Amino acid sequence: MFPITVVIIVVIVLANSIKVVNEYERGVIFRLGRLVGARGPGLFFLIPMIERMVKITLRTVTFDVTPQEVMTKDNVPIKVNAVVWFRVMDPQKSVVEVENYQMSTMQIAQTTLRGVVGQLLLDEILAERETINRKLQQIIDEQTDPWGIKVSIVEIKEVELPETMKRAMARQAEVERERRAKVINAEGEFQASENLVNAARELAKQPMALHLRFLQTAAEIASEKNSTLVFPIPLELFQMFGKQKPQE
Repeated sequence: MFPITVVIIVVIVLANSIKVVNEYERGVIFRLGRLVGARGPGLFFLIPMIERMVKITLRTVTFDVTPQEVMTKDNVPIKVNAVVWFRVMDPQKSVVEVENYQMSTMQIAQTTLRGVVGQLLLDEILAERETINRKLQQIIDEQTDPWGIKVSIVEIKEVELPETMKRAMARQAEVERERRAKVINAEGEFQASENLVNAARELAKQPMALHLRFLQTAAEIASEKNSTLVFPIPLELFQMFGKQKPQE
C-alpha cells in the first residue's frame, strides 16, 4: 500500500512539473524566489518545490477606459472615455517591476486622459481627435515602458456633452447653415444680374438681335396654346418709313 501511495505522489509532482506554454505566451520562472528568466513557447520542466512559473500573454490586450468627468479649459463639464491597445514586450519586467500590469496600465490611462483633456478647449477636443490620441498614446507609453509594456493605440471613444451645450451647438449649426444659404443666394443673384447686364449690352449693340429674341419668346409662348398674342410694333419700323424719300 505504501509504495502505491509514493508512486501516486511522484506522478502528481511530475505532472505538475511539466509545463506547456503556447506560442503567444511566455513563462517567467522563479527559483527559490529569484528570477531565472522567461521560457517558452513549448514544453519544459520545473524543479518541484523549487521553481515557480508565472504565465504571461504576449498578445495585444484591449480595454475601455471608464468614462471620466473632466472640466475643459473653457469650463465646460464633459464625460470622455477611450480605448487602449497594448501588449507585453518584456515578460520579466511585467512581472518583476509592477504587481498587476493590466490594472496599473488602466489607472495610468485614466489619469492621463483626465489630465490631457482638462488642458484643452471644447472645440479643440471635438476637432482635433487624432492629435489628442497621439498625445495620449505617447504619454501612456512612456509611463508604462519601465514595465515592459508597449501601448500601440489610444482612441477617444466618446465625448458626452451637457444637454444645454448640445442645444446651443445645434442652434449655432442651424444659424451657420442659414447664413451660408443666404450668402449662396446673394451670390447667385449677383451673378444673374451681371449676366443680364452683359446680355443687355450685347443686345444694345445689335438691335435686330433684340427683335429675334422677341420672336423666339413669342414662339415659346405660342407653344403653350394661348389664345391671344399681342405683338408690339418695333420703333425701328417707323424709323424706316420716316427715312424713305417721296417719289417724284
